[in-house]
Amino acid sequence: MFLTGFRLKINALTIRIFLMENYLGFKMKRQATLFMCVLSFGFVLGQVSYTIPEEMPKGSLIGNIAHDLGLQIKRLKEGKARIFTRDSDEYIELDKERGVLLVKERIDREVLCKQTTPCALHFQIILENPMEFYSITVQITDINDNSPTFEKNKIDFKISESAVIGAKFALERAADLDVGINDLKSYALKPTENFVLKLNNNPDGNKNVEMVLQKPLDREKQQQINLVLTATDGGVPQMSGTMLIVITVLDVNDNSPVFTQQIYKATVTENSPIATVVATVKATDADEGTNSKITYSIRNTLDDVRKTFEINQENGQVTLIGNMDFEESRSYEIHLLAMDEGGLTDSCKLIVEVQDTNDNIPEIQIMSKSTVISEDAIINTVVTMISIADKDSEKNGNVKCYIDENMPFILKSSASNFYSLVTDSELDRESNSVYNITVTCCDEGVPSLSSSVTLTLQISDVNDNIPVFEKNSYETYVVENNTPGLSIFTIKATDADWNQNARVSYILEDSSVNGVPVSSYVSVSADSGVIHAVRSFDYEQIKDFQFRVKAQDGGSPPLSTNVTVKLLIQDQNDNPPQ
Repeated sequence: MFLTGFRLKINALTIRIFLMENYLGFKMKRQATLFMCVLSFGFVLGQVSYTIPEEMPKGSLIGNIAHDLGLQIKRLKEGKARIFTRDSDEYIELDKERGVLLVKERIDREVLCKQTTPCALHFQIILENPMEFYSITVQITDINDNSPTFEKNKIDFKISESAVIGAKFALERAADLDVGINDLKSYALKPTENFVLKLNNNPDGNKNVEMVLQKPLDREKQQQINLVLTATDGGVPQMSGTMLIVITVLDVNDNSPVFTQQIYKATVTENSPIATVVATVKATDADEGTNSKITYSIRNTLDDVRKTFEINQENGQVTLIGNMDFEESRSYEIHLLAMDEGGLTDSCKLIVEVQDTNDNIPEIQIMSKSTVISEDAIINTVVTMISIADKDSEKNGNVKCYIDENMPFILKSSASNFYSLVTDSELDRESNSVYNITVTCCDEGVPSLSSSVTLTLQISDVNDNIPVFEKNSYETYVVENNTPGLSIFTIKATDADWNQNARVSYILEDSSVNGVPVSSYVSVSADSGVIHAVRSFDYEQIKDFQFRVKAQDGGSPPLSTNVTVKLLIQDQNDNPPQ
């Protein structure tokens, strides 16, 4: 479907296109979805989505955007089609010659989205003459390009020989930057003579990895045990990572630390100062002496938790050591470990919810704008399209925009976070030739934050005013026996238009005086409006006569008006008595 300037009412149109290509030895599924609606004030809003795998080579085809939007290549070129995005535009480019979207730079899903799924790039394609825009979503799917990784290659345990059968020892979890089927799937522990591996499912879908004692330890027989923990993902082919576990067998520490809660919760406001106490966790150990001394630590590995929080090893107090930004992370999950001197451990989880403060002003970005508009523009003509964003949440992120009153323009909300500035009444360049329109956007936070931008709009002239003479008619005198070419009188007309439309020319209209063309008596200067005598007048032959002069502007088509001039001849004593 090709739409250019027509005002149609389309409730919803959905087209699904499935394309199959071979990529990196496996079949890739690319899906394009188009949603299009035409707004009543004159520009098209549509939405198309594609799905591609990460790591596609530079220049790879994403989709035929011209076909999927129902546009012709000519429309893309003449409409100066371009990509508009708030985020980085380094990944996608638009080939207007072919009407396709291409991979501009290699896309690493893990760099772009980390563990967030689905992972997608959002942008708009803007067209001009008439103004239109379409929302595009490119979803990036994961490939198995990362192996499971432990933070440490080696971990040491000191375990008492009196540890009972079934004693649990928390192991460090591996992390895999991939997601879905390519994420971490299984663990294996070898050898299994003394210990077996146990995985516990958490409500969040992760697994706690524990090493469980199944055969008593005997320090006198074996003072050190070496185990290998292997983490394997579910990709094809599978990838894995390993960690060496070195166990030093100690004497007589038969009680593990126990946290008072398995899950702790805390709430902290973003931008809280460094050293703010977030929470305090506590574990107890039934042993005595050095065997009951507990050391606290944070177990998180490949996230930003340990850059933001620290725990006092002695008292379990968790404090801030970095800045928290609600717009970057709305919550943190801190995995904590309590270990006694004998190496026995217990673990718990601290969930920190970050509360938003109104610390971001609304961001105003001009998507497309006109600097000049004709004074005969129809009502609802789109002048400027604006994109609004506020990184805060809820009321702090709800933004409303307005312009000054008593202007022939209004702001219309065309979609979520998009506004259009359109004409609301007729324009008159002769009344106001330029408008400075200030768009102000305020959020609903307390206190409210705002930002503004001023748009300068010139009003171009159309020839809508006729020349106007200073008088409805003119009357003047000339003494007989005048010299031909004498300047008799000057008439003047003005035009309220501008430039060529206001340039007035004077024309003597055809008529006759006593059967003789009026042009034989007088002439009119086209530029100045000065009336000249063509001949010498004789009072005894003609005492007065009148003629009409037309004032015509330089517009296209020209506008004109007429005026009557009466010329009276005054007598001289130029005849002797007969």
